[in-house]
Amino acid sequence: AENMAVVPAGGTDKWAVSQACPLRRMHIEGGLVLCDTGSTNWSSGGFLGDSLIDGQTNSGTQQQWLSRGCQWGSWAGSNWNLVFVGDNNAPSGASWPNPPYTVVNQAPLSREKPFLQIDSCGNYSVFVPALASNAQGPSWTGGAQAGQSIPLSQFYIAQSSVDTAATLNAALAQGKDLLFTPGVYVLNATLQVTRADTVVLGLGLATLAPQGGVAAMNVADVDGVKLAGLLFDAGSVSSPVLLQLGPAAGGPRHATDPCSLSDVFFSVGGAAVGKAAVCLQINSNDVIGDDLWIWRADHGSGVGWTSNTAANGLVVNGDYVTIYGLAVEHFQQYQTLWNGNGGRVYFYQSEAPYDPPDQASWMAGTEDGYASYKVADSVTTHQAYGVGVYCYFNANPAVVLGNAIEVPGAGLNGAMFHNMTTVSLGGVGTIASVIDGWGASTATGVVHLAQ
Repeated sequence: AENMAVVPAGGTDKWAVSQACPLRRMHIEGGLVLCDTGSTNWSSGGFLGDSLIDGQTNSGTQQQWLSRGCQWGSWAGSNWNLVFVGDNNAPSGASWPNPPYTVVNQAPLSREKPFLQIDSCGNYSVFVPALASNAQGPSWTGGAQAGQSIPLSQFYIAQSSVDTAATLNAALAQGKDLLFTPGVYVLNATLQVTRADTVVLGLGLATLAPQGGVAAMNVADVDGVKLAGLLFDAGSVSSPVLLQLGPAAGGPRHATDPCSLSDVFFSVGGAAVGKAAVCLQINSNDVIGDDLWIWRADHGSGVGWTSNTAANGLVVNGDYVTIYGLAVEHFQQYQTLWNGNGGRVYFYQSEAPYDPPDQASWMAGTEDGYASYKVADSVTTHQAYGVGVYCYFNANPAVVLGNAIEVPGAGLNGAMFHNMTTVSLGGVGTIASVIDGWGASTATGVVHLAQ
């Protein structure tokens, strides 16, 4: 839900969700609760961005949460990993992990999600907010927001009942932006985004479904492409990648006009058998991610160790990539593999794959299992704040993950990772250590490690 004011009945609105259910650019004229109160149900979210809550926000039983660019009357609630970036009236993070609040006062480089709007004369347009540095609080409460309004005539309006990869690529080649209306778009060829500052906006979780082993979308190594509100759903023939930004690492900087991904989600299996080697590969420099959920299905249809095969959720080869809100789950090798320098991640949530049949089937060389978050040995600079990694090896509870996080030697002693949490869900399976052999085993319960 986004771009609404809500006057909640009874004074408090409820948004009890898990990943891929963002709440953005909202004015809640009352309080907000982020869990299903009055029950024992857990909520496994989530993302609250660019919003004003007049009253209290209460996370309740939410396992983890990111709030970015928000303001509220007060905050209550904590669990495993709650991260606040650029919020007004954020709680104190001074006593982490009691409570486990990771607080970063400002968002160093951000761009709010583009959105559809209508003026008093009935004219539609898409507003693209401007790039912001050191942002704090909602972007829209101080008067006219910086950015660009693009008339709807500049957009090709896509419909799943009509459009194919050929028609969509023809529109892109003509210099059009894309507005995907809700639906599932079956693609037999890769969408090619080659023009700088192209906007691709999906409504209603518009879904791009590649077939025959093609990639769903390639973005050229150009300035300022904005992708928002899209779900990439893998097909039954394995794709080498679902979404790729830049053909290879080592390209130009885009510091003054970076590409951005807002509410961009990926699934491999769940609705049907899906396969992909990598979901999201970022080769371009200076990309901004804002609420990414990358999921190899652990339940639903087409699920199994040899069915919905996928090695990595996210591979970052570009430099100076910044992500706010990154959830990557259940992939068969590294959930996240970060090869670029200067990366920054604010909030990370990950579950190891549930279904390794035995330890021998899930080894990274001589290491037990693949770390969820792997920073390559060649990387010299990286920062991550509020990192949670969980396991639930229900196919074989004897399986062990040796390290939740792996970094170069220079990444220890506070250089790279800050405020880490590991959990064995229900005590099913074990994470032996948090980072590079440091931090207790989850056999002792929930583990917090500060650096």
